[in-house]
Amino acid sequence: MEHRSQLIVVDASVLPDVIGKVLEVKKLLAYREEKSSAAACKRVGISRSAYYKYKDCVFSYEDKLTQRIMNLHLTLRDEAGVLSSVLSALYAIEANILTVNQNIPIDGVAGVTFSIRLAGEMQTPPELSNYLMGIEGVVGVKVLSGE
Repeated sequence: MEHRSQLIVVDASVLPDVIGKVLEVKKLLAYREEKSSAAACKRVGISRSAYYKYKDCVFSYEDKLTQRIMNLHLTLRDEAGVLSSVLSALYAIEANILTVNQNIPIDGVAGVTFSIRLAGEMQTPPELSNYLMGIEGVVGVKVLSGE
């Protein structure tokens, strides 16, 4: 018989403290605030065996209603500062840039593809397109995918 994982969402307040502490250890290690799992476990106050028991099964849930991922393709003029202006504009709307890929300029323009996570109050994809089109040096904006 095949064993399939079943994922459930549970309010953290009803779980044993060790589950939250495992998440805390994972974060300390990911942020490189501790060099080893032993040091991170000691810092949060759990045993290494408890950490290893749950580490591959416990994940933090990020609310999809407050975080939207979008993929965009921008055509930018090949001029100094244009990409920097786009990055600053994305920062201003609280977008977290997940990936960026810039192609070599041809005929004075370069294609740049972004994957971003929007956590702020940014509007719909058309409103985001209009916002980015307002940046000097942006020639075109195409939303490839997004919510």
